[in-house]
Formats: sequence, structure tokens, C-alpha cells
Amino acid sequence: MARNRIQFGKGLSLSQFQERFGTEERCRQAVIDWRWPKGFVCPACGCCDHAIVGKRRLYLCHGCRRQTSVTAGTVFENSLLSLTKWFQAMWLITQSKNSISTLELSRQIGVKWDSAWRLRQKLAAVMAEVETKRTFKGRIEMDDAVLGGEKSEAEGGKRGRGGANKVPFVVAVETSEEGRPRRVLLHLVERHNGACIEAMAHEHFTAGTHVVSDGLGCFRAVTRAGCSHTPIVSALEPEQPEKIPALQWVNTMLGNLKTAIAGTHKAIRRPYVGRYFAEFQFRFNGRHDLPGLFTRLLAAAAGAEPRTYADIRLA
Repeated sequence: MARNRIQFGKGLSLSQFQERFGTEERCRQAVIDWRWPKGFVCPACGCCDHAIVGKRRLYLCHGCRRQTSVTAGTVFENSLLSLTKWFQAMWLITQSKNSISTLELSRQIGVKWDSAWRLRQKLAAVMAEVETKRTFKGRIEMDDAVLGGEKSEAEGGKRGRGGANKVPFVVAVETSEEGRPRRVLLHLVERHNGACIEAMAHEHFTAGTHVVSDGLGCFRAVTRAGCSHTPIVSALEPEQPEKIPALQWVNTMLGNLKTAIAGTHKAIRRPYVGRYFAEFQFRFNGRHDLPGLFTRLLAAAAGAEPRTYADIRLA
């Protein structure tokens, strides 16, 4: 059997990472290159004439006299962690197929769990920003799902999609002309109804997209966003729903997602589900180029707005 080209694709190896980003100076230079590819530009006045001053090597603008550090105005701003720690975390998160738990991340980069959690949440928020702007077209397989809800009725759980401990979301997989998965969307919804599905389609689907789903009635709402829709009623199919060929990849993706969560994170607190979904989505959608995946996260982090603890703390 031929090997899957993507599964066996080369990533950014540890030795390559250490060679490129193994010192604080190399990490600093990488941030500079991504922030100011054509040279320093003052964020206050746009002047390019500058000098580098002091032990911290701040950029002194000759136009407005403002001093700017390399990390000011980025997701790294005001962090007590070195850039090497940040870069190691970005490498571990992007090059691990099923991600890495926050506890293991803290052990690998040598920081306390609380520091690793804050770092992780800031990077996840950056990935969420990137994935929010992604649009889909062509043929899309779509299905509804919930995360959580393992409690029995005797323990206060609730059957079906409702329940305070359940997080409803939609999985959408864009497929190629050859029928292979291209990109995935994991979209949180308040509930599985027509209004939420229509809003999702307007936000992420290009007009003319063809959506294939199961027979759940709310999926018809994609037609109000200019998409065509083919429902497949599972009860009328001879196979089990997860084995229906037309929905093969969306069911595979849902299984991979839940396996990654159960095997790596064990559990995710409800307020942070969206960020972990964004991380999974960012990694899957960039799987064709693993070294580039690290680079894209670095570029996004260097261009992202600073985030305080209050910004990332959701509950």
C-alpha cells in the first residue's frame, strides 16, 4: 500500500528548529523580520528613521522620539517568558499531530503550568483570529455534533442535544474534486437551528457552495445564504450513518477531533472550547506544509494585538 503523502510529510525537525531558533537572538531577529520586513516603521508616526538605544535595544524613532521594543504591539508584549520559550511552544503545538496538553507543554518548555496555560491561550486566540477569516467553497460535507454531555440523567445530565454541560457545534469539511478532504471548519453555535446555520453559511461559505448533510432540517438554511443543499436521510440508507460514503470525511473528522481531545486534553472547559477547536482547525488546514505551519503561526503572533490576562480569561 502506498504511503499517504500528507501523513508522511516532513515537518520542522527538532534539529532544524534548534538551528534556526535555538537562541534568544535568533528568535528576536525572526520577530523583527516578520514585523518589519522592509525595515523598522514607527507604529506611532510611520517614520523609518531610527536608532537602537539602551541595553534593551529599543528602537528610537527620530520623528516622534517614541521608543519601541521588538515585542511591543505583538502577542509577546509584557511577557516575562523569553522568546525561546514562546518559539518552543509554537513548535510543539504546530508539529504535534494531536496537539499537546498544557501540562506536557509546561514540562517540555520548563515553565509552571499557569505560565504555559497563559501562553497557550494567547496563541490559541491568535489561531482563532486566523481561522475566523477563512472561507469555504465547492463541495462541503456538514454534520451537527455536541461536546460533553457524558453525565447520565441520574447525575443531572440531559438526553439529546440540549443541556448546560453540552457544547453544540457544526463540523464542515471542504472536499476536492477527487473526493479528498481539503479544509475543515469547526463552528460553535448556540443551538442547531436554521438561524445559526444560516449565519454560519453567510460568514464562511462562498455563494454557490454545495452542502451535503444528513437529514436534520436546520441544514436547509444554507440555501438562504446562496448555497445548494443535498440532504441524506440516514434512516433510508442501508448502512450506518457514519459509513455513508457521501458523509465519509465529516464523520472521520469528527472522530479524529474527539479522539484528539480525549487522548491529549482529557477534558476542555466549556468557555475555551472554541480556542481548542481553532487550534485543531489551524493545524489540519495547514497540514500540507508543516514547516510553513510554524512560520504562519509566528507571523500571526508577530502581527497580533497584545493580550492581557483579563483578555484571555473567559471564566
